[in-house]
Amino acid sequence: MAPRVLISDKLSETAVQIFRDRGLDVTFEPDLGKDKDRLLEMIPDFDGLAIRSATKVSDKVLEAATNLRVIGRAGIGVDNVDTKAASARGVIVMNTPYGNSITTAEHAISMMLALARQIPAANASTQAGKWEKSKFMGVELYGKTLGVIGCGNIGGIVADRALGLKMKVIAFDPFLSPERAVAIGVEKVDLETLLKRADFISLHTPLTDKTRNILDAGALSRTKKGVRIINCARGGLIDEAALADAIRSGHVAGAALDVFETEPATENVLFGLDNVVCTPHLGAATTEAQENVALPVAEQMSDYLLTGAITNAINFPSISAEEAPRLRPYLKLAEQLGSFAGQLTETGLKSIRLEYAGEMAEMNVKALSSVALAGLLRPMLSESVNMVSAAALARDRGINVEEVRRGEEGAYQTYMRLTVVTERQERSVAGTVFSNDQPRIIQVKRINMEAELTPHMLYITNHDKPGFIGSLGRILGDAGVNIATFNLGREKPGGDAICLVSVDEAVGPEVMNEVKALPSVVRVNELRF
Repeated sequence: MAPRVLISDKLSETAVQIFRDRGLDVTFEPDLGKDKDRLLEMIPDFDGLAIRSATKVSDKVLEAATNLRVIGRAGIGVDNVDTKAASARGVIVMNTPYGNSITTAEHAISMMLALARQIPAANASTQAGKWEKSKFMGVELYGKTLGVIGCGNIGGIVADRALGLKMKVIAFDPFLSPERAVAIGVEKVDLETLLKRADFISLHTPLTDKTRNILDAGALSRTKKGVRIINCARGGLIDEAALADAIRSGHVAGAALDVFETEPATENVLFGLDNVVCTPHLGAATTEAQENVALPVAEQMSDYLLTGAITNAINFPSISAEEAPRLRPYLKLAEQLGSFAGQLTETGLKSIRLEYAGEMAEMNVKALSSVALAGLLRPMLSESVNMVSAAALARDRGINVEEVRRGEEGAYQTYMRLTVVTERQERSVAGTVFSNDQPRIIQVKRINMEAELTPHMLYITNHDKPGFIGSLGRILGDAGVNIATFNLGREKPGGDAICLVSVDEAVGPEVMNEVKALPSVVRVNELRF
């Protein structure tokens, strides 16, 4: 029996035909994603689910999808898919990272032009039979300063188009290197500088815990008076109520929004305000983009369902069936090392060095490096980072990636070391795979230690002084936090030390603050794996 695929969103007819030509049984229901109850009824019968943004694949949907093996998202964003729940159920989640980049960038430029010249309002007025020529006084883009928040793939294209309009472009992106900024013709600045200088601000960053409400009331108050704001990235990057207040007060001259915190946006605090341009999430709505994102997802899903090949997976690496059994524990190690370093990196990355020694040096190093990069960048960028897109994302930000293979084995038969160089420091973490196929950390910042990475961990750097272990144990014990494992390492007696503590559940902020307050503690981070 041929694998069955359900398409629950609007998808190119060409993509639908690809599924059929490859021999898959396809059910095309382009409006099904809007009907949650019908989706729950139908999903148990299908091996694959092809979607765009309308279908919400929640844990409840995945629980009902008893036969589901793969979800294909036509486009880059997977925020409408519960990827953790999918992973727990062994469901592969794929996307198409680059198909709509140009289209989205062009929409941002179009919105900026429409906002600057009040085109929507002037159009409505003129078609209503009015001739209010003096009412619509716009501003030129020529010579103005565009502030780009997030200068990756799409942000870089927007910057290029703005430079073509003879604008000045400044960019805030912690992961944009100075060299890359020079190469694309933008000035790298911090967020405060961007807020003060920009005549227009365009957002092109993923929605993460760090970027949510990046333009809140405080940030908006620090912008240049008369600034105009464009968001074609993700709803939630702007505090919409605060933006409405800033527009009413006259501090912000206007805004153009393609995305909203709640979608579909049938009502919003910004609707009806003068000089606010709104579109219904049209960033990828061009004929070309529909084809560019839909055709690859059809091919990828077909390959997986028919042959087991995995491409552009969010939650699983792309490896061949032949090498998978041998490579699997080392892939897990690479992902853990990357995630470990990524969760501890808070400033802009300059370079990444990946060293392989012994047996690992003879393996599929490209796959290992891709998995490590994805693990490293995901905490900083978004869950949409995968092993295929990670290398390109690093290149877009001017991050130098170096691979080194070593024949010597040292104290371990084989190991991998990941070194991250940031604007402030250099940090390395190394690990190996034991005989039971279990990954282990063996070194952090050149300090030897052995530790298994577990779902909930505390990473503590401290000065090696008596009483620290007892004080830490007392704080965790008083809070009812059970210690599963406790791993220590130190540079030398009385020198720098590292503590990796595995606990049974997440540690609350109050407990974290108590640990931070201990006299010998330098840094505390809560890590999740």
